[in-house]
Amino acid sequence: MGSALTAAAAGFGTGLSLIVAIGAQNAFVLRQGIRRQAVLTVVAVCAVSDAVLIAAGVAGVGAAVTAWPPALTLVGLIGGAFLLSYAVLAARRALRPEAMSAAGATAGSRRGALLACLAMTWLNPHVYLDTVLLLGSVAAGHGGLRWAFGLGAMIGSVVWFSALGYGARLLSGFFGRPGAWRFLDALIAVMMAAMGLTLVIGAL
Repeated sequence: MGSALTAAAAGFGTGLSLIVAIGAQNAFVLRQGIRRQAVLTVVAVCAVSDAVLIAAGVAGVGAAVTAWPPALTLVGLIGGAFLLSYAVLAARRALRPEAMSAAGATAGSRRGALLACLAMTWLNPHVYLDTVLLLGSVAAGHGGLRWAFGLGAMIGSVVWFSALGYGARLLSGFFGRPGAWRFLDALIAVMMAAMGLTLVIGAL
């Protein structure tokens, strides 16, 4: 039991170390959290997606992906194009900022958030590298306790996205001003554009 808990703790720490870095997915969750828009949907999509990918890595799918490099190249091109298009949208919002209220999301905005979150997650090659390949490789080193390691990583993902999505609302007062949203959207636009270009150039 103690060994299993140790492996799970190692998975928890390793998983957090990989997903805490600010990236496209985290920036999206942060923005949704501040707006209090479809937060549960977004957090659930991110956490469940991570769980599926981590399970795939622990099960050994990472080795299969490594054996066929064109898979990551294709995802890199598609994901890069998506991030660049999202950067354009963020830049447009930065040029015409609006103060956001804490009102609940509508059905349409929830559907849009769901689709954007799915694309942000599954079209990002770094997600596969971190969860399937890297976490899968580290989990393999734990032998028979690799699933305990994987479970710890999954829990880390749930804790992080829940904290990011629901903790972001503490900043809602500050982001009630258009200037604050101009800064955040400009930052997101630059980051998305840089990541998108990096993915496209790396895939070519």
